[in-house]
Amino acid sequence: MATLVKTDLGKWKAIIRKTGWPTTSKTFRTKRDAEDWARRTEDDMVRGAYIQRAPADRLTVAKALERYLAEVTPTKRPSTQISDHGRAKVLIEHLGKYSLSALTPEIIAKFRDTRLAGEDRKNAKGKPVPRANDTVRIDLALLGHLFNIAIKEWGIGLPSNPVMNIRRPAPGPGRNRRLSPDEEKRLLAAVDQHSNPMLRWIVRIALETGMRSSEIVTLRRMQVDVKRRIVRLLETKNTSPRTVPLTSTAAALFHEALHHPVRPSDTDLIFYGEPGRDGKRSPYQFNPVWLNIKREQGMADVRFHDLRHEAVSRFVEAGFSDQEVSAISGHKSMQMLKRYTHLRAEDLVGKLDALQRGPN
Repeated sequence: MATLVKTDLGKWKAIIRKTGWPTTSKTFRTKRDAEDWARRTEDDMVRGAYIQRAPADRLTVAKALERYLAEVTPTKRPSTQISDHGRAKVLIEHLGKYSLSALTPEIIAKFRDTRLAGEDRKNAKGKPVPRANDTVRIDLALLGHLFNIAIKEWGIGLPSNPVMNIRRPAPGPGRNRRLSPDEEKRLLAAVDQHSNPMLRWIVRIALETGMRSSEIVTLRRMQVDVKRRIVRLLETKNTSPRTVPLTSTAAALFHEALHHPVRPSDTDLIFYGEPGRDGKRSPYQFNPVWLNIKREQGMADVRFHDLRHEAVSRFVEAGFSDQEVSAISGHKSMQMLKRYTHLRAEDLVGKLDALQRGPN
């Protein structure tokens, strides 16, 4: 049986000591509330369904995220670590004051809807600026993983993960931005004229290989075999290493980059920046120049990732099988691969005509 004690403040404290369970207690305004809680708690212990909620009642979302960023985030890739810190600020701003036990699916759903509607972000005219579905999906993914870690590894007593009980925004549609021949000609001419030849090599290699920008700029000399015409990627977005075959054009570009006469001897990065305060060189940060060139050429809506999209689509148009394309691009699922393979309708017209003519 539970022990009931009246405190100096006139409240009632229920204390439960049961073999096999840690001593637990809770204070209530009335004796009847204390008795009811003690009875329910002891019943849960007998049935093996008792969850010690005190830690979840005390731990706020803000404090939990601080611990997550200190213990879990450092185990992730550098780019994901940066993302975690940015999204944690958003979660703390909206939900940080709630305890883990107080954060219900209804509250999380309201956070989701506020972000999707842009009610927490206004433009110059005071109108809401909605956020993309994928942005909110990633916010919720971080929050959901926080709850999973708290329940499974930190011993925080919660009956379930509240994020699992709400609707996630639908994934955004895949981009369908392809470069026209004229756009490609102008874009390549512009990067070729830039004073730093690394921009030319990076953009052209992306179009030839379909590699991501992060995969290209972090390449080191030992990863590129120009004679065999392959690049070995050790760290990729989906964490699976892969070997990328090179066209003769891509191999020639890598040969130029590796044998550039002004290459410094203090780094094995192929595309390098100036030394930082610590004296070490980081990957070449080409994005500011890339953004300026896009605007100057009237192609502000083109993203660097669209070059990967273009390359993968060309592999499909050249007749490569889905398995061959995925081996080059690194896509694990055919569903994801299809988001990148938007064939030009005009390129299919000839095939339709041949189909109508039938065999000769």
